Amino acid sequence: MRNFFKPLLFSGVAMLCIISCDDNDDNMMTEKTTYELVSSDSNLSSLKAAIDKAGLSATLNQSGTFTLFAPTNAAFATFLQANGYASLNDVPTAALKTLLMNHVLNSEVKAAAISTGYVSTLAMGSASSTRPISMFINTNGGVKINGVSNVVATDIDANNGVIHKVDAVIGLPTIVTHATANPQFTSLVSALTRSDMPNFVGILSGTANSPFTVFAPTNTAFSSLLTEIGAANLAAIPKTTLENTLKYHVVTGANVGSNNLTNNMMVPTFQGGSFKITTTGGAKITDNNNRVSNIIVTDVQCSNGIIHAIDKVLLP
Repeated sequence: MRNFFKPLLFSGVAMLCIISCDDNDDNMMTEKTTYELVSSDSNLSSLKAAIDKAGLSATLNQSGTFTLFAPTNAAFATFLQANGYASLNDVPTAALKTLLMNHVLNSEVKAAAISTGYVSTLAMGSASSTRPISMFINTNGGVKINGVSNVVATDIDANNGVIHKVDAVIGLPTIVTHATANPQFTSLVSALTRSDMPNFVGILSGTANSPFTVFAPTNTAFSSLLTEIGAANLAAIPKTTLENTLKYHVVTGANVGSNNLTNNMMVPTFQGGSFKITTTGGAKITDNNNRVSNIIVTDVQCSNGIIHAIDKVLLP
């Protein structure tokens, strides 16, 4: 993963003693597994109960290199209330297991090793049985996960990984979750939520017509579009034009990963038209107006679909 948050001399005998003592101290500090550390922390008792209910204690007790983003008791209390659960016992076990796996990475990532970007969790959503759900970490002004959960304590070392405490349970991200979490998609979100548009938030947060594949233009792509068509801002784009353009970036009923893209592949869209994928010299899209966009980020897996970022807005 990329960046994370941003002399006396002794005798030989004495130095050997110090090194030996330091090694013993390190072993003592990391003798517990991630599960054992959670179990011994009174502020993570709800997480322990959730892990036990979901049957994940053995997973977090085994040898390996995990990163666990651990919600505090207050975070679980907020989660239960927000979702109408009286207690953890009311949360369906299968759903709870997937939710918890969405807090775990299959590698040890210390605080000094994370920066803004996407990583893969251990959770598998309904949109894909082979591609794990993505997590977006934003280190601008702190560390925020999927736009909803802040890291409040870091680098609690275990002998099979590391724990970072978070102040909110990290729900399974939808297309909308990942679009709103990434500051490179603020223009796209503004377009999708314009008052005269269909309820794109509801559509892309749900499961009807899912899974979705969204080719998501970045802020720079939208700025270039406005210059290209001579519009002062997004509000100046006519309703029908904007609606058709946004729908042209969405594929319904398919979770199309980068491994599914083939040269000269024609892709049918939610708008009704289609565009062509080419893979020679990098994955590109040719829209209905023969304009070419590069796919610059691939395989942001959501619970109800997948996102690929592109550097030019497609026009139907």
